[in-house]
Amino acid sequence: MALEDNGSDDYTQDGTVDLKGNPVRRSKRGGWTACSFVVVYEVFERMAFHGISSNLVLYLTKKLHQGTVTSANNVTNWVGTVWMTPILGAYVADAHLGRYWTFVIASAIYFVGMSVLTLSVSIPGLKPPHCVDPNVENCKKASTIQLAVFYGALYTLAVGTGGTKPNISTIGADQFDDFELKEKVHKFSFFNWWVFSIFFGTLFANTILVYIQDNVGWTLGYGLPTVGLAISILIFLAGTPFYRHKVPTGSPFTRMARVLVAAVRKWRLPLPADPKELYELDFEEYTKKGKFRIDSTPTLRFLNKACVKTGSTNPWMLCSVTQVEETKQMLRMIPIWVATFVPSTMIAQVSTLFVKQGTLLNRNIGSFKIPPASLSAFVTISMLVCIVSYDRVFVPIMRKLTKNPRGITLLQRMGVGIVLHITIMTVASLTEMHRLNVAKDHGVVENGKPVPLSIFILLPQFVLMGSADAFLEVAKIEFFYDQAPENMKSLGTSYAMTSLGIGSFISSFVLSTVSRVTKRHGHHGWILNNLNASHLDYYYAFFAILNFLNLIFFIVMAKFYVYKAEVSDSMVILRESLGGTTNRIVDQEAIRTE
Repeated sequence: MALEDNGSDDYTQDGTVDLKGNPVRRSKRGGWTACSFVVVYEVFERMAFHGISSNLVLYLTKKLHQGTVTSANNVTNWVGTVWMTPILGAYVADAHLGRYWTFVIASAIYFVGMSVLTLSVSIPGLKPPHCVDPNVENCKKASTIQLAVFYGALYTLAVGTGGTKPNISTIGADQFDDFELKEKVHKFSFFNWWVFSIFFGTLFANTILVYIQDNVGWTLGYGLPTVGLAISILIFLAGTPFYRHKVPTGSPFTRMARVLVAAVRKWRLPLPADPKELYELDFEEYTKKGKFRIDSTPTLRFLNKACVKTGSTNPWMLCSVTQVEETKQMLRMIPIWVATFVPSTMIAQVSTLFVKQGTLLNRNIGSFKIPPASLSAFVTISMLVCIVSYDRVFVPIMRKLTKNPRGITLLQRMGVGIVLHITIMTVASLTEMHRLNVAKDHGVVENGKPVPLSIFILLPQFVLMGSADAFLEVAKIEFFYDQAPENMKSLGTSYAMTSLGIGSFISSFVLSTVSRVTKRHGHHGWILNNLNASHLDYYYAFFAILNFLNLIFFIVMAKFYVYKAEVSDSMVILRESLGGTTNRIVDQEAIRTE
């Protein structure tokens, strides 16, 4: 389908409709006007979410009296669940309710969870009595009912985010039509500015809210995020008249399962020499439903057997070429998805062990005491600076050199982020080694008192984490959205979300395993409740090595990855405008194998 850039047809060409299913005009809906509501929503929602997650490890330690490993694992298990539930939300959106209604219903569940969580930290009977003993093992533990209410609220919140997270960014990206040149260009910047905007909410949470929680009280500290979430939902609903919507196209899991089953059932049949002999619907069948037809590709050729005609029309025996290619696109992304697990494990350290380190350092600036979790604000600040620099300086320069509208490919951008993760854990290991040496020199190893070093010695690892996120996390969201089939965008976006969830679960598993294994045969152990007597430096060094091995795996997988073909010729036009080849046929082939 040709890309419209002359304004002669005001209707969108990408199949978007209004809530009643009517075609929409570009001048009336979508674009940055609609995105402004989505982006402002995310600012408040991020404030709410990070207002809970940033300081959660300290609430579990100080108020629920849990040890280092237990509290860290409870945080990462919950965060893991938060980032795994989006695959369910993506399924419901793509298969049944559509992104808008899935988001609205999930937001209501999210708000209920936040409200109950606020009550659980506010009502005296729902939390154990205050304890001043530095050894949490001597403090009274929370009762079963108290834990049930607290964790019930946390995991209700997690279910709600499962419906909001994979759909809100996808709703935003859906506001730009790939078949209109200017809107295609705007979509390139959308994910950068999306992340830039949402981290304003994170910055507020990591500074103001964590200070309130540490110095004023948890009731107000959790109450404000709950109010913020209510405001964010109202803002999103206010933008309803301006949104464009994609129609749900049925279960993506069922469509993919049919391809796999059909290919296996016909595994002995030969493939025809001419791909045109494979089963495919007429072009008109797709256009009248606002869908896109995809040509057959030679990759993962075994799946093409699902399209071999045998006389049967059973959907579990015969699939169209487009259906097979959609399945291929989702499967091709899996190795890249796996390569993001280790960096996601590193991100889990920011809200757990990095924060715990900060509690054992000098946090005073005059009479002001810095909340340990507030250092996460430097992750945000670093990320914001890097994203703006990347979008406004780096991309224009690289466009001239590479003729790529994005400056560099999405996988190259992700690779830079993975390299930075190696640097982060190396720096963190060396910093912790220095902290432990100072602890020995000042005799605070056994009593677990703060080390006479400024909390700002941790600053480099927080700043570098923000830089890594600007490359890896932004590119990851855009990559999985961009490379997913047009009818499976929510599912594609959930790949980015679930990688964070799996990373959090890996963090819990590794932390528990290392803690247990290093205590065998009478050894002291690397991770104890008293971090001054622990060896987090060894633990971080292990992570640096793990990141290096993951980089090698990523490079190999990226080398063999084949980018999907564009559904419109927008990338061709953009390349030509940047001085690329005028041979459109050659350029289209370059896009396929980019």
